[in-house]
Amino acid sequence: MAGRFVALGDSFTEGVGDWNAARPNGVKGWADRVARQLARQDPAWEYANLAIRSKRLRQIVAEQLGPALALRPTLVTLYAGGNDILDLRTDVVALMAQYEECVAALAASGARVVLFTGYDLKISPLLEPFRRRHDVYNDEVRRISAAHGTDLIDFWSLTAYRDPRLWDPDRMHMSTAGHRYMTARVLETLGVRYVPNLPDDDPERRGVRQALRAEREWVTDWVLPMFGRKLRGVTLGDDLEPRWPDPIRPAEGMKRLARARMARLAG
Repeated sequence: MAGRFVALGDSFTEGVGDWNAARPNGVKGWADRVARQLARQDPAWEYANLAIRSKRLRQIVAEQLGPALALRPTLVTLYAGGNDILDLRTDVVALMAQYEECVAALAASGARVVLFTGYDLKISPLLEPFRRRHDVYNDEVRRISAAHGTDLIDFWSLTAYRDPRLWDPDRMHMSTAGHRYMTARVLETLGVRYVPNLPDDDPERRGVRQALRAEREWVTDWVLPMFGRKLRGVTLGDDLEPRWPDPIRPAEGMKRLARARMARLAG
């Protein structure tokens, strides 16, 4: 077997923001794009994606870690903990201890492991209380990556993401352009060249009135619903299944494989 890529995590890895109705769960994402490029290098590459939006670290460990190890991957990506940071009662020390246990288990499998820091996007003063946790999270991910010999994509340092067009309207998930750029960064880490299709002009500057209107719309459309779900104890991923729970061969055609997967989900 040339290689088996297994992706674990939450919305970041599921592909939220890279909307595509023809893919399972309505998204495509950087992991699908990485898998397709790996298959172009070697058609024998296999790919599974267990990530589901809104999952907390404890859920990723309980629901994804075991199945991922059972697949005997040669390459694993993990992004987890971002949703925990936005939970008011999260114990960050305990969170990162569990994160390190998860990384240790993945590294011990012999797979190549790729981790990510979170991006320090200053999206609104409303979320400033969570920044200290975010800084601790990033510092710990860097330490854990070094301690366990994993690859690290330091999302925090990727200045391209200062362009608002690389973000979805919710300001928390990457847009299609953002997912394309992340695809390039992951492949670069793996030693595979890939040039993403990105905006080649400067982003349009908004006036004060436009900015204030956009801020009000963002709070109404995204922030209030998010905290409402937290109060009700529900998430956007509650009724979703992993997009690719069983290994596929992207070289066989992602569109065809997606149609077959969606037909099984519908049935």
